[in-house]
Amino acid sequence: MTTIKEIARLSGVSRGTVDRVLNNRDGVSEETAERVRAIAKQLGYKPNKAGMALAAQKKKYRIGIIVFSRKNPFFDKVIEGFLEKADELAFFGCEVTVKRVAYHPAAQLSAIEACLDEGVQGIIITPYNDAKVCEKLNGLIADGIPVITVNSDAENVNRIAYVGSDYLNSGSAAGALMQLMTHDKVNIGIILGDRNILCHSQREAGFKDRLSEDSRFNIISVEENYDDDLKSYDIVSDMLRNHPEINGLYFTAAGVYGGCKAIQEIGVGRDIRVITHDDVPTTVDMLDKGIITATICQEPMWQGSRSLELMFNYLSNPEQTQVKNYYYAQLNIKIRETK
Repeated sequence: MTTIKEIARLSGVSRGTVDRVLNNRDGVSEETAERVRAIAKQLGYKPNKAGMALAAQKKKYRIGIIVFSRKNPFFDKVIEGFLEKADELAFFGCEVTVKRVAYHPAAQLSAIEACLDEGVQGIIITPYNDAKVCEKLNGLIADGIPVITVNSDAENVNRIAYVGSDYLNSGSAAGALMQLMTHDKVNIGIILGDRNILCHSQREAGFKDRLSEDSRFNIISVEENYDDDLKSYDIVSDMLRNHPEINGLYFTAAGVYGGCKAIQEIGVGRDIRVITHDDVPTTVDMLDKGIITATICQEPMWQGSRSLELMFNYLSNPEQTQVKNYYYAQLNIKIRETK
């Protein structure tokens, strides 16, 4: 294994100088730093955990995490993944601050400012796909504060990575399930979360595209519930009353429990196929009761854990951290018999 001593010998500098370069501390000329980094890369040097711990004693890495509100219980598991990884990385100087905010650009902008006030060096965010939010994130990136998007991406943001589902594929998978689990003519109602959240609109697009060339399927109505169970209850109630021909429902995000309660009350005796996403407790309950036909899951804890690991590695050792543009979660399909 390559050591700092060996790098120092080949670079013609002291071990202390090599340590400062590899841990991004001041006091070394750029020419010397470049020579040390080049030799370290050539030798395939990778810091060991003990070295990382010593470096962490000299520098803390505070990371801001911004996700959506408690209206969407899916993020409980994402945060659990964040906190589990944060505990693991605390020994190496990693600290996190978590904000859960409403589906509104002003709420996200306020949370970003709060994170900056707390001195974060990087931000992980489930972004609202809004021009002002995207502009703010790009401004941070230009100022040297890296951004990773988690669970949902944003258009035209120069983030270093996205961690989450491939939502076009996820929506297409929902469409494929609807094809497999139905017969004859199917009239569908789609319940979106919020079109300004990219993952919701991408799921809708993937679902529609999958069914677009199948003449059995007809999209009757598309409504937004903003991940709110009460609004979802009202939307599905109106759909079922106004369109008695509806025999398929697709929920792109949260608000599933409220919609299912409406099915239980107004759709009694009707054979309605229901496709949803994720396995929060209320969704599992409705799956068990036979109201939901199938749900598609997306590794929420992995999303939190992986995005924090990437950000910490990028902040603590940027020269040797290679980051891909996309990190996609595995999709897992659950039906009542496999939950």
